Amino acid sequence: MFTIGDFAAFGQVSARMLRHYDALGLLRPAVVDQVTGYRYYSADQFSRLNRIVALKDLGFSLQQVGEIVDAKLSAEELRGMLRMRQAQLEDELARSTARLTSVEARLRLIEKEGHMPTDDVILKRIAPLRVAELSAISPSYDGADIGPVLQPLFGQVFERLWKAGVNPSGAPIAYYEDAENDTIRVHAAVPAEAGTAADLEFLELPELDQAATIVHQGDMMEADRSMQTLARWIEDNGYRSQGYAREVTLQFDENDPANWVHEFQIAVTTPD
Repeated sequence: MFTIGDFAAFGQVSARMLRHYDALGLLRPAVVDQVTGYRYYSADQFSRLNRIVALKDLGFSLQQVGEIVDAKLSAEELRGMLRMRQAQLEDELARSTARLTSVEARLRLIEKEGHMPTDDVILKRIAPLRVAELSAISPSYDGADIGPVLQPLFGQVFERLWKAGVNPSGAPIAYYEDAENDTIRVHAAVPAEAGTAADLEFLELPELDQAATIVHQGDMMEADRSMQTLARWIEDNGYRSQGYAREVTLQFDENDPANWVHEFQIAVTTPD
């Protein structure tokens, strides 16, 4: 048997927390001295303590912890539940990190207001291009929504081209269209001059007679910087934009988004 202090030390929790668990009925001492009131615990109780702490650390309320522990789930069942909760928390963390990155990018944009040159924008014709592609729906045009949809699509396109023995003939291109209920259809296109591949659509991207273009260097979470430079150039030069910009991947570094290079191409027309 262990005193409450020793049990707390071995279990890597505080004695105060053990008293709290006792008061809630989550983890009763094995023995309570009727004269002194001292609490004593057995080594067998580490199993219940481990479950309580793991569930609490994964965000379950103490009431939920008690219900789960009292259900006497097997170690395998509990492990599955914890893995699912772990995945949820990892997804929440990834989304929070993406939001933080977006906020930082917006702050940098605000700091640069009035100091964003537009002389990097080039007006040019974009020739028609044959591509193989896959598409899917994104909840919005927000970068935090687009990325998780677009990146797996490109992986699938390249994998299916490789399996079909079709070689890409140019840089990957992402383009977008409005879909139902304010959602966005995301297209992951890879230039391919010839061939067929299962579950891939081969089509010709139409010519852009006039496109305002700019090269964006760095993380796509900071794409707003280049897109707003494009917008300012379009307005200052009396053009009107048509639809969403195409994004051509010129350089991709899976280890460091700071090394990414994309060209944004957006069709423009002159006012009637």
